[in-house]
Amino acid sequence: MMTNRDRFYETMHYGNPDRIPYFEEGIRHDVIRVWRKQGLKSKKELTRLFPNDPRDEIYIDLDPHPAVVKPGIKLSEIRKRLDPDSKNRWPWYWNRSVKKWRTSDTIRLLRVHRGFFLAFGVDGWETFDQTITLICENPEYVKAYLEIYGHFCAEMAERVLTHVSVDGVIFSEPIGGKEGPLISPAFYCSVILPTYKPIFDILRKYNISIIIIRTYANIQPFLPFLLDAGFNCLWACEPDIPEMDYRVLRELYGKNLRLIGGLNINCLLGDKNQIRDELNQKIPQLIKEGGYIPLADGRIRSNVPYDNYVYYRQLLITYTNKGGMSDV
Repeated sequence: MMTNRDRFYETMHYGNPDRIPYFEEGIRHDVIRVWRKQGLKSKKELTRLFPNDPRDEIYIDLDPHPAVVKPGIKLSEIRKRLDPDSKNRWPWYWNRSVKKWRTSDTIRLLRVHRGFFLAFGVDGWETFDQTITLICENPEYVKAYLEIYGHFCAEMAERVLTHVSVDGVIFSEPIGGKEGPLISPAFYCSVILPTYKPIFDILRKYNISIIIIRTYANIQPFLPFLLDAGFNCLWACEPDIPEMDYRVLRELYGKNLRLIGGLNINCLLGDKNQIRDELNQKIPQLIKEGGYIPLADGRIRSNVPYDNYVYYRQLLITYTNKGGMSDV
């Protein structure tokens, strides 16, 4: 039987895993409370029925200290606020976590960048409007800021990778909506992508082979440029649009693009036929082709009936254990 980390490696490198990993975004307490009224005895029962391959997403503090309230402050001030040694950047339990990761068989994914808008502290309409205005009025400042941020993220990543081996890294890129990205591909390619280079240099230094772009939008227009830059895995959350259907993306980009997720979370709100159809239409072929971990494309919420979740997980286990066979 393979270790969890070996299973992830074999799956993501088009090898021969003994089965496909089971991932879960985590079931929140409000969902458990609703499900207990629908027949679930306890959260422990859920864990026993549907164990997941243990996965840690290593979060490092990539925010300025103190926070940038309004985009456009002096770059010299930004450098001070993006200091890897600033107070409270590393949590008190960090050394304990490092010891655990060194010995545990937990799939480890390191978050290395928060994406364009979050790097600028966008947290609502006002800061979004200010950032878009900055792009139009002072693109040189935007590029300089992102270069500072990219070097800072690279330094933070190296401080982790010096002590902990990881199985992949995650760049977050919440940069648009269902209609498409909120900035042009030309600006993304000429200004944003080049500032990721220091991070990619560190990833190559430590032989990190799985580089995930996790997005909450339609970034299909960016995908060719992302692949050219070195990204090789997509984890799309709740896109629910034909252009981001994983079958379409695999047809377009082949094995150059690994995939995590891709199962429409909304199927869990329907009946069991809808759940079965969603999984049967997507999982078998993608698993057969390799480089794919099936997963609902969003967090499970309390409007998902418990019986539907049970059925979904039972089917998911059957598909992944049987190599994606559709006779379930």
